[in-house]
Amino acid sequence: MKANMPENAQDRAAFTYNAAADFFDASPLGFWDYFGRRTIELASLPRGSRVLDVCCGTGASALPAAEAVGPTGKIIGVDLAEELLELARRKAVQQRLGNIKFEVGDMLSLRFPTESFDAVVCVFGIFFVPDMPRAVSELWSRIRPGGKLAMTTWGPNFFQPGSDAFWRSIKDVRPDLFKGFNPWDRINDPDSLTKIFDEAGIAPPKIVPENRLHPINSAEDWWTIVLGSGYRGTVEQLTLAERQKVQDANLAFIRDAKISAIETNVLYALGVKPLTANFK
Repeated sequence: MKANMPENAQDRAAFTYNAAADFFDASPLGFWDYFGRRTIELASLPRGSRVLDVCCGTGASALPAAEAVGPTGKIIGVDLAEELLELARRKAVQQRLGNIKFEVGDMLSLRFPTESFDAVVCVFGIFFVPDMPRAVSELWSRIRPGGKLAMTTWGPNFFQPGSDAFWRSIKDVRPDLFKGFNPWDRINDPDSLTKIFDEAGIAPPKIVPENRLHPINSAEDWWTIVLGSGYRGTVEQLTLAERQKVQDANLAFIRDAKISAIETNVLYALGVKPLTANFK
């Protein structure tokens, strides 16, 4: 059924990812778990750490963090999408992780006191907020001196060539929904990512790029990725007839062009909060 997209940025994100929950953890979307775990590996969280994971989704970074910090540590995962959090809770039970909990929350109005975490993690989430420097500042304020911020965002050529094919198919049926720009495009290179830290009054982070190809084993794999990712918000606004046309066009593109992989390039940003009050 056709749905209307909310106006507010946070409400749009919640709408999109609650809708995407039914495919979010499907096997063709294995990149969520890969990049979540890789973020935690790069963060090198000490045992016993108290960690806040913002925009945690179904736990791709929060669950590995819980493993890393051990039973004496504590992980709190926060997300706007309750449907994703419910999946995360089930996984935590299945993995017998008793040091983690999940709750609905917004990175711009976190309930936690300042300097209350040893680390804050945000994987594929910071770009949903129009004012990213403010969001980074909010996360940074929750980190104790000497603590870490680990943030991951998409790099250039997001999901190409599939992404261009998707938006072409949308333009053909609903030009009003066409987007020539993704929110993560604002910070898809090291300079622009560093700039939001600078604007937040924070010293430049260490930035680690990773360029990766994600396999597409069938045209149906690509459509599953569409339904389990940020494209879902657009798909939900289509009528059934429009949705069928978009699906057919995407399947045909992958088959005809013999696409076997999409680009999943990312940037990891790692910052350590100084022990002194002067952050820059």
